Parts: sequence; structure tokens; C-alpha cells
Amino acid sequence: MTEWVGRTAVEIAAAVREKRAAPREVVAAHLARIERLDGRVGAFRTVRARAALTEADEVGARADLAELPLAGVPVAVKDNLAVRGESMRVGSAATPDTPAGDDHVTVARLRAAGAVVVGLTNVPELCVFGTTEGVHGTARNPWDTARTAGGSSGGSAAAVAAGMVPIALGNDGMGSLRIPAANCGLVTVKPGHGVVPAGIGEGDWFGMSENGPLATTVEDARLMLSVLAGTEVVRAEEPGVRRIAVSVRSPLAGVTVSRPYVAAAREAAGALARAGHRVRRAEPPYPLSLGVTALAHWTAGTAVDARGLDVRLLTRRTRVHAAVGRRFLNQVRGGTARDELRRRLEPFFAEYDVLLTPALARRSPKSAPWHERGWLSNVLANTSYSPLTPPWNLTGWPAAVVPMGTLPSGAPTAVQLVGLPGSEAQLLRVAEQLEELRPWRRTAPLA
Repeated sequence: MTEWVGRTAVEIAAAVREKRAAPREVVAAHLARIERLDGRVGAFRTVRARAALTEADEVGARADLAELPLAGVPVAVKDNLAVRGESMRVGSAATPDTPAGDDHVTVARLRAAGAVVVGLTNVPELCVFGTTEGVHGTARNPWDTARTAGGSSGGSAAAVAAGMVPIALGNDGMGSLRIPAANCGLVTVKPGHGVVPAGIGEGDWFGMSENGPLATTVEDARLMLSVLAGTEVVRAEEPGVRRIAVSVRSPLAGVTVSRPYVAAAREAAGALARAGHRVRRAEPPYPLSLGVTALAHWTAGTAVDARGLDVRLLTRRTRVHAAVGRRFLNQVRGGTARDELRRRLEPFFAEYDVLLTPALARRSPKSAPWHERGWLSNVLANTSYSPLTPPWNLTGWPAAVVPMGTLPSGAPTAVQLVGLPGSEAQLLRVAEQLEELRPWRRTAPLA
């Protein structure tokens, strides 16, 4: 019997289309791995075992099976996107435990492409923070279970890194795809604004949040992004020579980047230079006000999402975050800070095609009940380890993360690739070159 756990989405879909594998067989194997490992990892809030097997049989019976790009591929969905028949709790005790009547548009697109939703994954309350823990569960990094998987798509990233699913759906409002991908050794891309339908919470954090893929290979990330976008993200046959700027400086004043992540960026830069790209050290002109702008939008987005919820059921850190955000609402709605940031950074990207940075400043915090700790300690922990992702939500420009190097513990480090609107295919092609030049282990070595 062929072992389907550990195979890529591309491999699984090809086997199902060619009838070398049945969707039920593939899904059952992944459900068995979830049952065996998730008690240690904490990726899932709920597992749809019976429903997933029924839906796998339905995929196998489809007349268009031979044309489905994700035929029979098990997929996990972040618990802030509606899955028909399942409640959407968004990591909180304050949200209703009532089944959704319809799928979110991205979930519907995955299902139309032949994917089978095996479960909904853990998130921090209202998807606010870069660690994933709360009343519904704690997601740990499968490479180092003493540490958080990151957030807020932490459960989705942990599920993929542990081999429980080959791909997962998450979203990113201040780094929520890229942070857990960097922690867990995955490939992701936060698409630019408008490429993939959003519809996340109440207003998508003022248009900063984007849905995107979590995968173990660039090929899988490209395939899933194509399905989510409803249009093929074409792989360039020739990579071409690109102007790549390398910056290892934190965009936020007072936050430094640790040696392993600096080393990861330099290793990636060296590999790309040897591949023929024009690689230069260059610093984007981040404004000193960037930290205040990021905090204002981060908290204001939570203030909007918390409306209508019973604040007594929210954790203290979330209540404070939303209260701070209410003071910024008018400023964020009527302000020009994001437009000014784009105008400031656009000339830099006229000189360079891609910006290469470390993905994180340091390894993720220890896995702990962060939801029981104070607001300031959470903000400081998040800011000190993930200062490099928020600028690209504020601009609305695409950004990808790929593994590069390792920490002393054996957990992966990673780099971030950023480009102007419309450069998703270009970023994935550069990521693919890094994958070819510096191959990474695809799943964590869990027994």
C-alpha cells in the first residue's frame, strides 16, 4: 500500500486524478496521523473525521475528477474562515458555537478544486497575536514543541509541518501567515491586496488582511494560490536576472535581529548572487513613525472585530488591545499614513525587483499560556520577534517566506521576499530557486 502522508499536494492530486489513489484512502491516512500526533502538537480545534471521509467519497465520484487541480488533497482551514456545517470560534469563548450555513469563498474554491477539509485549526483569540494559544487549544511548533508555532495561523502551520495535511489555508493581517511559516519551516505567500478574496472578520483589518497558502514546497504554494485566486499563477520557465536588495535591519527602531536570522538572509543572498542575480545590500527608507502606524492599525482592527461580542468573555489581553484600538479608529479610518508609507517605499522598489530580509528577528517564544498574561507582555514579545512582517500589510504588497538555515535546536530559520503589487509569481520563482539551491526538510521529524 502506498504511503500518502508526507507527499505533496501536487503528487497526491496527480495520483487521484490518474486513479492510482482513492480520495478516501488519502484522507484516512492523514486523519490517522492527526489522531496520533495532534495531542502533542495542538494544531486542530476540531477534526471533521466522518464528514471528511464522506466528502472524500464524493470527490472520488465526481465526473470532472480528471480535471481537479487539488483532487483528493486533505486541507486544514484556519478557524476564522467559515466552513459549512461547522462553527467558527476565532479562538474565543465570546463567539457563537453555531454552524456556518455556507463556506467562505476561499474554502468553496478549494472544495471546487477537489480538496477535502479535514478540520479547523487553532488560532489566538480574534487572531490578534503571533502566538497561538487560548481556550480552544495551544498550537506548538512541531520542530520544537517547547515553542509556539507562531500566529495567528499557528494551527494551520503546525498541521502542515507535522505532516497532518500537505497544505493549509490561513491569512495574514500583520504577519499571520509568514510568522508561523517561518517558525515551522514552511513556504507561504501573503498575496497583494485584491489577488485573493479576503472577507476576514469585519473589514479585513482595514484591508490589510489577506488569505493565502501554507505548504511544504513552492510548487504546492503556487498551486494553492492559483486555486484561491481563481487564476493560474504561472511559473516562469527562466528565472531571469533580478535586482535583489538585502536588508537585515529591523524596520522598528530599538528592535534588533539575532544572528541566526541575519545568517539566514546572508546565506540566501549568497546563493542568489551565485545564481547570477544582482544582489546588493540596501536599506528601505522605513519611517521612524512605522511602529506607531503599525500599532494603531493592529489595535484598531481588533476594536472593530470585538464589536458585538461579550467583553466579559474575552481574555484580558484582547480586551485591552481592543480598548487601545478604539482610540485609534478615527485616525486609522481617515489617516494617510499608509499612503505615505507606500509613496516613501515605491522609489526603493523602482531600483530593486525584490527585497530580501530575515523573516523573523529571533526564534519564537516558548509555548505558554500567553492568553493569561498581560497585554504589554504580549505586545513586547510579539514586537521583539516579528518586526519584519507588518510593513507589507500596511502597504498591501505581496510578501513570501521560505525556509533557510536552522537554529541550534534544529528548528528552521527563514527569509522573507517582498515585491511590488503583481509580483507574486516573481517572488515564488525566486523562492523556488532558493528551494533548488538550498533544499529544506519538508516535515518535522515527529515519531
